[in-house]
Amino acid sequence: MNPPDPTTTTTITTTTFSLLCEEDDSSLNEIKFKVSAQHKSEDDQYIQSLIQKESNSSDYCHGPVCDDYNYKKWFKCARLDAVNWIFSTREILGFHFRTAYLSLTYFDRFNSKRPMDNGKEWAIQLLSIACLSLAAKMEEQIVPPLSYFQSQQDYTFENSVIQRMELMVLTTLEWRMCCITPFDYIHHFLSLICDEYDECNEFLVSKAIGLILDFSKEVNLMDHRPSVIAAAAVLLACDDQLKRNTLEFKIGVVSSHHSIEKECIYNCYNLLKEFETKKNNTPDSITYGLSRNHWSHSSNIGTKRKLTYDGFEQNSPIQKISRKL
Repeated sequence: MNPPDPTTTTTITTTTFSLLCEEDDSSLNEIKFKVSAQHKSEDDQYIQSLIQKESNSSDYCHGPVCDDYNYKKWFKCARLDAVNWIFSTREILGFHFRTAYLSLTYFDRFNSKRPMDNGKEWAIQLLSIACLSLAAKMEEQIVPPLSYFQSQQDYTFENSVIQRMELMVLTTLEWRMCCITPFDYIHHFLSLICDEYDECNEFLVSKAIGLILDFSKEVNLMDHRPSVIAAAAVLLACDDQLKRNTLEFKIGVVSSHHSIEKECIYNCYNLLKEFETKKNNTPDSITYGLSRNHWSHSSNIGTKRKLTYDGFEQNSPIQKISRKL
């Protein structure tokens, strides 16, 4: 066998080198532009599909379930207590913020379909545990035992009771647990609204997330679509001093790309700005004292009450109560 011809080898190497280097900078930039344009088009289509799913959903903007003033006042305080427990437990157990938000979505969806009776704080507490447990199973890689969800509660529920409540939540929500959240829109809306936005800069993303979480603590999440909440939070994160004309122009940028009502975004932006102003002007010590704990009773301070049921129904009497000191 004859050795390879050195001339032939040199020719092959030169040809290969030529093939690798024939693209100039302009060609590479054109390829990058096409890839970027294709990615943006796919992103627009994905976001539009999410907004369409919102529009087809019967969960949002249903109006008040009960117009009774005393009930609305009680439920507002009870919900705030539930919110405080969910977020504090999220921190203790190391859950993601999305998990807490998702549990509040379950909580508000459930109450929009099957509102709790006035004064049944134990039922609100049980619902909070079930919603957070279900959200953790949807979002977290590791979910602790149910006993970990009761460390700061005034009632101690048996695991079987919590599981029955979880099943009630699942059936009431028709097993639709994969919810669209405002977090799904943040990056896309930032790229549309904020000229200074860079995907590598997480400051605006973090700020928008914080605004969304603050909003969730104050407002029933079924009153505003996730896309509207996200747009309002992104606008406020980019600039909290927007004049009406500028604000309307930026809202128009979003609504021109996607079918979101301008007035809804505008109202949500002003509402969120109002919450943030109140938050910034309220000392922490006062904020924490605003919500009376509706899960405790003055005669039972320092105790937990253990509730067990043979079967759980919203209006069923407590069949057995034992105090746990």
